[in-house]
Amino acid sequence: MDQKRIAVALAGNPNVGKSTIFNGLTGLRQHTGNWPGVTVTTAQGTFTAGDQEYLLVDLPGTYSLAAHSEDEVVARDFLCSGIASVILLVCDATCLERGLHFLKQTLEIEQVKVQGVPVVLCVNLCDEAGRKGILIDYQLLQDVLQIPVVPCCARSADDIQKIKDTIHQAAGQQMHYDCLDFCPKKLAQETVTYTKTNYRQREEFLDRILTGPYTGSLIMVLMLLGVFWLSMAGANYPSQFLWNCLFWLEERLADAMTAAGSPQWLISSLVYGVYRVLAWVISVMLPPMAIFFPLFTLLEDLGYLPRVAFNMDRSFQKCKACGKQCLTMAMGLGCNAAGVVGCRIIDSPRERLIAILTNSLVPCNGRLPTLVTLITIFFVAQISNPAAGSFLSAILLTLTILLGVAATLGASWILSHTLLKGIPSSFTLELPPYRRPEIRKVIVRSIFDRTLFVLGRAVAVAAPAGLIIWILANIAYTGPGAGWFASAAQTDAPSLLTLFTGFLDPLGNLMGMDGTILAAFILGFPANEIVIPIILMAYLQTGMLTEMTSTADLGLLLASQGWTWVTALCMMIFCLFHWPCSTTCLTIKKETGSLKWTAAAILLPTLLGTLLCILIAAIF
Repeated sequence: MDQKRIAVALAGNPNVGKSTIFNGLTGLRQHTGNWPGVTVTTAQGTFTAGDQEYLLVDLPGTYSLAAHSEDEVVARDFLCSGIASVILLVCDATCLERGLHFLKQTLEIEQVKVQGVPVVLCVNLCDEAGRKGILIDYQLLQDVLQIPVVPCCARSADDIQKIKDTIHQAAGQQMHYDCLDFCPKKLAQETVTYTKTNYRQREEFLDRILTGPYTGSLIMVLMLLGVFWLSMAGANYPSQFLWNCLFWLEERLADAMTAAGSPQWLISSLVYGVYRVLAWVISVMLPPMAIFFPLFTLLEDLGYLPRVAFNMDRSFQKCKACGKQCLTMAMGLGCNAAGVVGCRIIDSPRERLIAILTNSLVPCNGRLPTLVTLITIFFVAQISNPAAGSFLSAILLTLTILLGVAATLGASWILSHTLLKGIPSSFTLELPPYRRPEIRKVIVRSIFDRTLFVLGRAVAVAAPAGLIIWILANIAYTGPGAGWFASAAQTDAPSLLTLFTGFLDPLGNLMGMDGTILAAFILGFPANEIVIPIILMAYLQTGMLTEMTSTADLGLLLASQGWTWVTALCMMIFCLFHWPCSTTCLTIKKETGSLKWTAAAILLPTLLGTLLCILIAAIF
């Protein structure tokens, strides 16, 4: 830790607004959300109060110092380490007693008592408590606890400043805790007054619908359908606009490099290799992500996602897995790597491993454009009404996602009865209150923290992939008598890409596809978004990714290569079930610390997809 800064630990239960307070104090855009498991590791930022700089460490939410999951262990170890000079403990004004239990445990930490570390109690969500008719006597609370108590609403700049001032006043003081014998339940009864007897009536009504045995599942499917329909219907025009702009810029770049005297091979590799791959990825991937992530974040802020986990808990319990796996599965819809990291919220190591191994069975946002393209060309192209076509596409994509959910449950059942036998553990899942999202913050956070982050990662791996693909398509194998290799444009010998696809043809045909499709999936290992562009390059033998002006042109090209709806169906299945991308594989290795389990995470979806494709090809 920097000796010039004073370390402040930000601790508390889940869903009390710690990350919002962190953002307010530091000005950083730490991810906030209305469901447990958002912060699965520590985040750090700085702020200044008076003339002193403070280092704020945002710890994962935990209900107790008796830690079970990895994120709870992180919070406990940091609080017990003695590193923090001040502890800012946040609790929920609508449920004060629960926060007081955690406060009492924190005050009893040996390092806190011995060193006299100042503890500041921040009672957040006071505005929400006021709307529910919950009144708290903060002065009495402070008199009994004998520590600073700050009532606040984390979205208020004035309240954030009060927190800064209180931390600054408490820093450097040595506290003597003589109040450790207080009873949280009794203290809450003395300081809290309820003026409304039915303040939870509306939430209970909504919960009866959203978590009902029949209505809950129906609403889940309709929500998924609505999100995908809005994402696809709204992405068409922005995608075409981006496409036109980026490929217009491509010609300008090529002309500029030609005017500068650059050799043709350099222009071809950089502009028609690297840049064109990037243009494909951005124009196809960005628009649907820019719609999908805000909608997903909106459901997060509303507090709906924990209800989804509640609805799915019984299904995962029957598979001897953890209901929290539903939350990590939902994270995987945006990015499988994020879903794998999110598995830290699962307490049991066995169940956490099951969740990690099966996370990629639900398609990430990088695979959705390929699925949408195939659905559009081969299953809804005959529909002339665009609105009806988008709706049917959303239905088919929803069914595809549900197939991934079913595969996740099936694979979890198999793993829990074979390699990872065990009894499912119980867990506590808090259903947070329904909250009105801040639309502006939802849009900003989803665009910058998620959309651009995922896009940046895809671009980072797609750029070198574009160069490798260009090399494979432009270098021919001439054999030992002709120097082994030559430029594909100067010889009739097959390119390395052609040889590779030919080698894979037998397996591809067995799976209802061809070697070109399998080669595209292998070469698309860095980023799933470039699978279809690689297929076009191989089919057209242009040595570069080819610009297709419409999905109709793409459909005609694929049909000329022998594609049928069966080919498209097999490719959709293999797109849904195949090895995770390179980023996810590296994340799995980091989270499990094992090459064996990383290999298992690769083989599990790949074997499932291969067997299903062979079965479909054999039937049809």
